[in-house]
Amino acid sequence: SPPCPPVAVKTMAENGTEGAQDQKKDDNNCRMYEKKYPDQDENVLVTVRSVAEMGAYVTLNEYNGIEGMILLSELSRRRIRSINKLIRVGRTEVVVVLRVDKDKGYIDLSKRRVSVEDVEKLEVKYNKSKQVHSIMRQVSETCKVPMIKLYEAWGWDLYKRYGHAYDAFKILVASPDKVIGQYSLDEAVKASLIKTVKRRLTPQPVKIRADIEVTCFAYEGIDAVKAALQKGEEKSTAELPIKIKLVSPPLYVMFCTTLNKEQGINLLQSAVDAITKEIREKEGSINVKHAPRAVSQQEERDLLAKMEGEEDDD
Repeated sequence: SPPCPPVAVKTMAENGTEGAQDQKKDDNNCRMYEKKYPDQDENVLVTVRSVAEMGAYVTLNEYNGIEGMILLSELSRRRIRSINKLIRVGRTEVVVVLRVDKDKGYIDLSKRRVSVEDVEKLEVKYNKSKQVHSIMRQVSETCKVPMIKLYEAWGWDLYKRYGHAYDAFKILVASPDKVIGQYSLDEAVKASLIKTVKRRLTPQPVKIRADIEVTCFAYEGIDAVKAALQKGEEKSTAELPIKIKLVSPPLYVMFCTTLNKEQGINLLQSAVDAITKEIREKEGSINVKHAPRAVSQQEERDLLAKMEGEEDDD
């Protein structure tokens, strides 16, 4: 018989190094909430990992990447012509939990049963939880303490006391002892937590967007449309630049990112007014499909998917 191929044997030192790296990775990762599994009817954020005939396999972002599945019948209320147009690998989606089998580790999910209001509420909650998780990871790495130990000692208790640990951290910025004085924190952990919270909890930027249809069937045609859009962009300021993108003719989106929501909305409205004045002078027309408003991450994802769809059709 032919000789057996040599077997790669790792030394104890190599095994020890790999084990230490795995342990370090585990120390800096854990679920966001105290319970290990989501509840039935709970809305969760997932990342799509693969798409198959039965549906989409996903990981639950808030529960340390445990796996779940969106069944094909739960993807859309409409008839499904192409699953790849409904859901794409790498995209994040808001879904609702249908069933949880803790013994077998099965989690069945639905996308079609989630309302726009559900999406907006979940995004607010998730963004808070993500911010808290990032702070906890920073403290964990700085102080060489596993994340789950920090959560068990006081992190998850802050959720119970304040409704959300993020709200506790906002109070901590001005009154650290009021929030963490009741816990027996190691001095290094306490110092790292206070420093990290104060650095991270700055005002969050908001994206303001308006959706407009601009057309001109007069002699100047597309040149008139370009001139009108230019008038809108000219309303930009150094602090708030306005950008305009084509979705598909004649639909355009205009947007800016700001720390002051009202200021951003007023600026975009002035740009819409400038475009309106210019295009009408050139015998064109404008249809404001959506007036300037703050948009959610889900709305941005939907816009991106629509633009990607237009590219695919081309």
